[in-house]
Amino acid sequence: MSTTADPLAALGGLPGVPDSVSAVRGAVDRVYGHRVMRRRSGEITAEAALRGARASAALGGADWPLEEVRRRSDFGADAEARTVGAALRVTAEAGQLLDVWRQSPLRVLARLHLVAAGGGVRDPETARSGGDPVGRPRLAGEPVTEPLLDGFPLLDADEVTARLDGLAGLIVAGTAAPALVTAAVVHGELLAVRPFTEYNGLVARAAERLVLIASGLDPKSVCPAELGHAEQGGKAYVRALAGYVSGTPEGMAEWIAHCGRAVELGARESTAVCEALQRGAA
Repeated sequence: MSTTADPLAALGGLPGVPDSVSAVRGAVDRVYGHRVMRRRSGEITAEAALRGARASAALGGADWPLEEVRRRSDFGADAEARTVGAALRVTAEAGQLLDVWRQSPLRVLARLHLVAAGGGVRDPETARSGGDPVGRPRLAGEPVTEPLLDGFPLLDADEVTARLDGLAGLIVAGTAAPALVTAAVVHGELLAVRPFTEYNGLVARAAERLVLIASGLDPKSVCPAELGHAEQGGKAYVRALAGYVSGTPEGMAEWIAHCGRAVELGARESTAVCEALQRGAA
């Protein structure tokens, strides 16, 4: 397949990207090779989902301690609680949408946004008129709430539609690019485009997770990249995203490397959970 037919393949050869791909593969292999994964992989998956959701919510402005997320059952009390609840729902939903993702990624993104917003439209009359922004790309003039990304230009609705269609086409067509490259591009494109009025970051990070699972790199979803993004910090996240938005080879390589480091950190966290379980400490 040529790089013209497969534009993502060219990104895999950018300076530093092969090293990032190799480092990610090594980190993933280490956690999958742990003896605990052979007996208790379900527990590792569940813990990775919880920690990943907490981290994604933190990047969304709700930086709660892990134990607070673990013990809470009411996530509707205030804006931070709603963000944490949205992150938990989106993370849980993503793993159920693998087959649909391969055929209709835009349906999956709409579903993830619907789930993040609480499962449905909030006013039937508004829904009938097409005015409820839940589960669909934003329309011209609709505002976007995503404080972490306020410094980036907001695309108009027509460009949003075109960019989403282009991204969906790449996913459906398939690629020879490494999973890390595809996941980074999906994540970066959704942050750059911000197709929804809210929860774009949560949806973008869940989509990255989806690609890593669907590609076979992390089939059990035990390497929460969201945790790695949060661990590197919001400033580093925004700085790396600026590289993606620039579209330059250097910028793209920086973003892919940032995403690679996030996967490595997520894998390291799950390896530590495996060690704790092995010692009987968790």
